[in-house]
Amino acid sequence: MSVLHLNKESFDKLTAQTEKAVLVDFWATWCGPCQSLTPELEALSEEYPELIVGKVNVEEPENIQLAASMGVNTIPAMFFYRNGKLEKQLVGYMPKRELIKKLGL
Repeated sequence: MSVLHLNKESFDKLTAQTEKAVLVDFWATWCGPCQSLTPELEALSEEYPELIVGKVNVEEPENIQLAASMGVNTIPAMFFYRNGKLEKQLVGYMPKRELIKKLGL
């Protein structure tokens, strides 16, 4: 499955569903670690079809409030949901193998 680009509405809908686990990355184009994380998330998405991976660009005006409401003050910031509930928060770049371990996939 490819990585989804989210806004407030799609974020709320996706994180509330319980069929699949969801990993959401808050990022920006100017953020070097965010750019390095993107291929890791794409690979994770391909390897684990039971995981939905989404990205929220904090530079887009409609996403600024969402990022603030989630307490995002450092990026990349990742939020992992399982069964519609926030299970883990991760900050910073990490390779796919580390993400797999931290998320318990």
